[in-house]
Amino acid sequence: MQIDRLDAALIRLLVDTPRIGVVECSRRLAVARGTVQARLDRLREGGVIRGFGPDVDPATLGFPVTAFMTLEIRQGQGRDVRKHLECVPQVLEVHTITGRGDLLCRIVARSNAHLQQVIEAIVELDAVVRASTTIATENPVPYRVLPLVECAVTEG
Repeated sequence: MQIDRLDAALIRLLVDTPRIGVVECSRRLAVARGTVQARLDRLREGGVIRGFGPDVDPATLGFPVTAFMTLEIRQGQGRDVRKHLECVPQVLEVHTITGRGDLLCRIVARSNAHLQQVIEAIVELDAVVRASTTIATENPVPYRVLPLVECAVTEG
């Protein structure tokens, strides 16, 4: 989906002040309220904006350990493994991948000992052939999209 400078400015405003209303967006961007609403609707329908929920930090909830786990699974068992992973609350996200392994999971835990319990809960499924876990020690570049938004406008 193509975005322009106004779309990018709207996205930046929503990232910087997530609780801002449409009227305040229109005032700060110096465009009509209807324009902001139409842009928001288009960006949501196009899948650019996926939600307006709070950005929750797992560490503040008592889960300071973050790890990435690569799973190798038996052929044809992907659906079962995905359903199993959805039942483990410490699994924050799962990606299908190429290369070594089939799935990459981001998981959190309360401690290294708890991480071991989470790993055991994940690999208890017979469909998991092999697992490899890497503990994250620091997050120097947290998840971000604004540089990509700016890039999409300038390269678009």
